[in-house]
Amino acid sequence: MLRKRGARLTGHYREENYRFDGPGKSTRNTTLRLRVLNGGPRGVLTAKGPATFSEGVKIREETEIDVTDAHSTLDMLEQLGFRVAWIYPKQRAMWMLDGVAVTLDVLDFGWFVELEGPVGVLPEMARSLGLDPARALKDSYSVMARKHMKAKKPTKSKPTPVSTQPLAEAPA
Repeated sequence: MLRKRGARLTGHYREENYRFDGPGKSTRNTTLRLRVLNGGPRGVLTAKGPATFSEGVKIREETEIDVTDAHSTLDMLEQLGFRVAWIYPKQRAMWMLDGVAVTLDVLDFGWFVELEGPVGVLPEMARSLGLDPARALKDSYSVMARKHMKAKKPTKSKPTPVSTQPLAEAPA
């Protein structure tokens, strides 16, 4: 469908997502994530603020920086007192369609579509792709992964959490 609509594939890669806990950081208000792309060395360090929702669109501040050596960045964060809370893999394909980034993610617990762009166009773009903004997921990949891991493991084992994006996300 994306090709027929004239979308352009801008990237396809595997990510290892490292989620952190650390000094002065609350995972309920800010998330810190290092994505190692295709095994490294390149990666992306991301800090995301709290989310609000409007018409199936998740809105939050997000700051990202490209890193040329993800493994050294991981070492630095650990030296600063952050610890890896969990790691989860993701296959990601990124497309551009009419100024909207359409991301297709495959995780151990499902397949997901994320739209990122101007807030005003996301609900209509979602509908044009056969998606219902009213049914957009509010749970993050972390919440869904925790549920998935808990269902897979015996109750005596501590579940390993993971993270997610909703159907549509707009930069703040």
